[in-house]
Amino acid sequence: MITLRHAHERGHANFGWLDSKHSFSFGSYYDAAHMGISALRVINDDKVSPGAGFTPHGHKNMEIISYVLEGAIAHKDSEGNVAVLPAGEFQLMSAGTGISHSEFNASKTDDLKFLQIWIQPNVIGTKPEYQQKHFGQALGLTTIASADGKEGSLRLKQDATLSQLILAAQSQLTIEVSPSRHTYVHQVQGELSINHHKLNAGDGAHISEVQSITLNNVSDQQVTALIFDLP
Repeated sequence: MITLRHAHERGHANFGWLDSKHSFSFGSYYDAAHMGISALRVINDDKVSPGAGFTPHGHKNMEIISYVLEGAIAHKDSEGNVAVLPAGEFQLMSAGTGISHSEFNASKTDDLKFLQIWIQPNVIGTKPEYQQKHFGQALGLTTIASADGKEGSLRLKQDATLSQLILAAQSQLTIEVSPSRHTYVHQVQGELSINHHKLNAGDGAHISEVQSITLNNVSDQQVTALIFDLP
């Protein structure tokens, strides 16, 4: 079964300096039908004005992934981590017993665009951790985060895997999925067809009770998506 969540159906919050689209209930946006998929709790598609950002705030017992689409994030946290995340970079912050951090647009002239993703951990009360890595632009599937850190991926405190999909123009890929687990696809760039269901940028697809999916790029442009394998 494939259930689509179109970009225009997402929640929306605009604070002037921040324009955010919510795939699932978040902040003042609440929809009982869209509270997350399994352990995947948040996908926020954020645009931050030049020089603006999130002042220090706390998190606890949450796996927080940031994926920079355009621009760069200036990050500081209470564990002493100070970093800049450029476009294409992935950051995983395991909040554990508690961590405070700030995120600002590192540019004074250009917008910052990034995805903020929250995954509920399967262990709580752990020491906060910080990981950051650029995984390149290889075609096909690249493992970004996983429970065991396989293939050099970020180590996630949950029985889940996040993969980056990049398909060249006029190409397709068939992957096996477990019918007893949940698969969620978030379309980042371009148009993708999943078993003949079309996704555009910002769209999502919840996939369950199937054994395989065919990902097809019928356009003349490269497409990018994130694929979550969830318990």
